[in-house]
Amino acid sequence: MTQLNEALLGILACPNCRSSLVVDYEASELVCAKPECGLAYPVRDSIPILLVDEARAPGHRRVEVPETAADDVTHVVVRAEDE
Repeated sequence: MTQLNEALLGILACPNCRSSLVVDYEASELVCAKPECGLAYPVRDSIPILLVDEARAPGHRRVEVPETAADDVTHVVVRAEDE
C-alpha cells in the first residue's frame, strides 16, 4: 500500500464510533484506535473504504481469494484460529 495523505488521515474518523484511525500499512487497513470498537477498514488502490459493512471485526483476519476462484468475490473473512 502506498502512503496515505497525512492531511486526509487527520480528518478521517471511524464511521462506527467516530474515533481516530491508525494506518496498518502491512495489512492495507485503517484500524479504529478505540479498543472497544477496533474495526479495520480496507484500503484498496489507495482509497480507504470506510463502510462498516466492509470492515473487519477485531479477532478476524481478511483472506484474499484468487480471481479464478470467484468472479465477484474480493475477500472473505475467516475466524482467527483461537476462536
